[in-house]
Amino acid sequence: MSTPDVDGMLAEQLLRLTRRLHRIQKQQLEPIGITPAQARLLRALTLYDTPPRMTDLATRLEVVPRAVTTLVDSLEASGWVRRAPDRTNRRVTRIELTDTGRATLRALRGARRSAAEDVLAPLTAEQREVLGGLLSTLVDGATERPC
Repeated sequence: MSTPDVDGMLAEQLLRLTRRLHRIQKQQLEPIGITPAQARLLRALTLYDTPPRMTDLATRLEVVPRAVTTLVDSLEASGWVRRAPDRTNRRVTRIELTDTGRATLRALRGARRSAAEDVLAPLTAEQREVLGGLLSTLVDGATERPC
């Protein structure tokens, strides 16, 4: 009689949950007119004290710089971000949120909250608290905290 692969089953459940969260989030973002990748970059901008360079964003998002350029191009076309020259080094370009981008971030927070409520609905408050603690343990075990 073989023993069940508990770790493998947990990994599969986490992957299924991640896919479900992604699907729900995508549905929530669609009315806003933004993709999950664009939303992630907008959220990343809020983590900096001063507007970051594209290379800073690429590092934080764990993507190649070219991917950030494409995302910034689309966000800039939508009026959510703008490229701004660095005040001390004219060769450096910084990425700033616009007022429209800040308003979009507020809408994104609502969409994320709604998506989380959909997923967490079957859990009691106590179960949510336990899950939060377990997820924090898993996330904190990572070497870096991406967005």
